[in-house]
Amino acid sequence: MQRQQHIIQWLKGLYPTEIFTLAPASADASFRRYFRASFSNRSLIVMDAPPQQENCQLFLQIGRMFSATGVSVPQVIAQDLAQGFLLLSDFGSTTYLQALTPANAQQLYGDATDALLQLQRAPQSEELPPYDDALLRREMALFPEWYINKHLGVTLTDKQNSKLNQVVNFVVANNLAQPSVTVHRDYHARNLMLLETGNPGILDFQDAVFGPITYDLVSLFKDAYIHWEEAQIIDWLIRYWEKARKAGLPVCADFGEFYRDFELMGVQRHLKILGIFARLYHRDGKENYLKDMPLVLSYLRRACARYLDLKPLHVILLEIAPEDVSVGYTF
Repeated sequence: MQRQQHIIQWLKGLYPTEIFTLAPASADASFRRYFRASFSNRSLIVMDAPPQQENCQLFLQIGRMFSATGVSVPQVIAQDLAQGFLLLSDFGSTTYLQALTPANAQQLYGDATDALLQLQRAPQSEELPPYDDALLRREMALFPEWYINKHLGVTLTDKQNSKLNQVVNFVVANNLAQPSVTVHRDYHARNLMLLETGNPGILDFQDAVFGPITYDLVSLFKDAYIHWEEAQIIDWLIRYWEKARKAGLPVCADFGEFYRDFELMGVQRHLKILGIFARLYHRDGKENYLKDMPLVLSYLRRACARYLDLKPLHVILLEIAPEDVSVGYTF
């Protein structure tokens, strides 16, 4: 509440003659919060990012990089980095998650993949930190720490730990062997906004890295918050792959190999996401993420059952977690 009062005082300093109201717009899994400042003739978004926990400079730097590619990102209107406040243009309140239907999905995902291609072709990509061995492993380590140990209350045996490490090594080797491009790192339906023109509006890009070309495709098509049938996902992935080849991006010439890379990248992401969702619940008290775990687990189970090198993890999942047929928000 104290920070909200500071935001109001900051806005009054910026617009001393205008009347406005301030209301929560959204919150995310980090310490950032967003407020909508409604004026008589427009609305703006305030990002509240406490400087002790968040780095606004990254948001500003990567926002400039993304904007230069021609994709739609919020315009920065004012900033107070000492307090951790940014004033941004307002993309409205309709996310892809809210807007998607079977009738419009082809168009919306087409727009999303076109924007992704623009990001992936960006020459500035090398300025981003690398999605390297250490980061890939650190993210996957959240799975045993938070999902297995804390959420399930299970301690893996030495044999199980050895098998898990074997799979992690295999997955990391594949991820690092993939061509590297700009990676948003959370390119999914909650972070894409429905716009009248220039779809989609892209949010939450401050953690972007330079890494595997399939990563954002996993975020988009194997979304933790919305489920599509595998045949539909493959169709969208083929459309992306064909566009990427025409654009000169370094995708595999063989789609089957590209799809395998996509699946193995998904294993990395879904191990991380299960750990993050468990941590958000047990450490931060955010229980809403619990309902999304079954869908993420189903993605992981299906991939692990399909590839011989992932079978040890499939066995571990069968041993520690009962099957759950629920997959959450689905079409």
